[in-house]
Amino acid sequence: MHPVEERLKILFLAGLDGDAVSYREFLDQLSGHLRALLRRRLYQLQDHIEDIVQETLLAVHNGRHTYRADQPLTAWVNAIARYKMMDFFRARARHEALNEPLDDYLEIFACSDVEPADAKRDIGRLLEQLPDRQRLPILHVKLQGLSVVQTAQLTGMSESAVKVGVHRGLKALAAKIRGAS
Repeated sequence: MHPVEERLKILFLAGLDGDAVSYREFLDQLSGHLRALLRRRLYQLQDHIEDIVQETLLAVHNGRHTYRADQPLTAWVNAIARYKMMDFFRARARHEALNEPLDDYLEIFACSDVEPADAKRDIGRLLEQLPDRQRLPILHVKLQGLSVVQTAQLTGMSESAVKVGVHRGLKALAAKIRGAS
């Protein structure tokens, strides 16, 4: 067992048994573990790391009764952190899709006669309809300008899956706009 895993697990289990000092130490050490994990994955979004750390700590605390002691603790915590990152990206995608222009893909809107503000709102709604495997690559690669490699690291998808997601997602958006959905 890895020393970090062992130390966190001992403190966590003691905390579950009612040792408040151990539980506090667990949360302190887990915070450092999460910050390091998120800094590696979210190197372009450093300002948001502390928010995701706090959301993850809260989820760990609220879900502590679901942990199975025969399983690795850090794998359980890292899964929770991944879900919190996805929640962050979903919220950010909805916000950015409604507020950021899609300059590279204005031709998608060429046949639309609605005002630009309506177009932004509509594309946000359309993006929300896409599955994550298409929406997230479009968001990161086409809207945020990240590379395929960076997007793959952020989403946990393969580079090939990111490329396919962008292609299929843009195709699906165009079909929805044309009314072929």
